[in-house]
Amino acid sequence: MLVQVLKSKIHRVKVTEADLNYIGSITIDPDLLEAANMIEGERVQIVNVNNGERIETYVIAGERGGGGICLNGPAARRVAVGDIVIIIGYGFMDFEEARSFKPSLVFPNTETNRLD
Repeated sequence: MLVQVLKSKIHRVKVTEADLNYIGSITIDPDLLEAANMIEGERVQIVNVNNGERIETYVIAGERGGGGICLNGPAARRVAVGDIVIIIGYGFMDFEEARSFKPSLVFPNTETNRLD
């Protein structure tokens, strides 16, 4: 049996942009993606700490080193620049493997979105 478990989490980053006129997705600094073991195209859940919204979308890599977090397309209506969000990636795995699996959890600086 396969179970869906927490695979990766970028905990409490600040939204730096919201671009309504983009096709969709969330743009994330590659430094954060690599630290959280996330890949471009991966399905993620975005939890907005400021307003309680939960959004599902997919990841695209942004510019490296700037700490950029940009919600694109319709998701841009559900955040405001400066909101704090949690980005969660889930994975499917065998039940026994899931029992011992350790997710990649990243806790960046909330002001800069960088790994200090």
